[in-house]
Amino acid sequence: MPKRALAEHRPWLLASLTASLAFYFVTRDWLPLTPVPELYLALLKGAGVGFLAVYAWVRHPERDAKVISLVMLLGALGDALLDLFFEVGAGFFLAGHLVASVFYLQHRRKAYRGSQIGAAVALLVATPLISWLLTREPLVLLYSVGLGIMAATAWASRFPRYRVGIGAVLFVISDWLIFARMGVPAMKPVADWLVWPIYYSGQFLIATGVIQTLRSDRNRP
Repeated sequence: MPKRALAEHRPWLLASLTASLAFYFVTRDWLPLTPVPELYLALLKGAGVGFLAVYAWVRHPERDAKVISLVMLLGALGDALLDLFFEVGAGFFLAGHLVASVFYLQHRRKAYRGSQIGAAVALLVATPLISWLLTREPLVLLYSVGLGIMAATAWASRFPRYRVGIGAVLFVISDWLIFARMGVPAMKPVADWLVWPIYYSGQFLIATGVIQTLRSDRNRP
């Protein structure tokens, strides 16, 4: 790999992984750590996906990479603000879902199998339905409609399903765990352990899957 590619590629992904792991471990109750101030914790939380936004921006020069960078940036802002101002953080996530949905629609596949259409429709319908059943909250339903559209369009896009499609599904699962924690108190210990690794893995797969596909397109004769 050329030196320039190393300079632009690995450090940002490594920084993202490091910030994500650091946030996860400093929020574990079983570690004998001095509590981190809430503001610093929010910045650390946002840095995980924030560095993915930088990775997408520098890894590919064309417009499409800048769009997925914007999606990651909106996610990072949502991460940082969700615990401080829940509605504001959720609004940034919803904006990211809408931007991502338009982006995926611009990158539709040329042909679909029935099973692929069925999976996309299932994500579109099941995402808000299950979210509603878990919380019975109108604002959660509104948000989850955008989440379902994002997941369905990601699955139906030309980007690899085992990266971008699965990444979108992981995003949905992480939000379901958050909603389960809101509506079913017994789910809180499970959600506290699983939400962040599932969510971050989804964002990581989406960012790297989209960028690597765009780079392959550019290098194709």
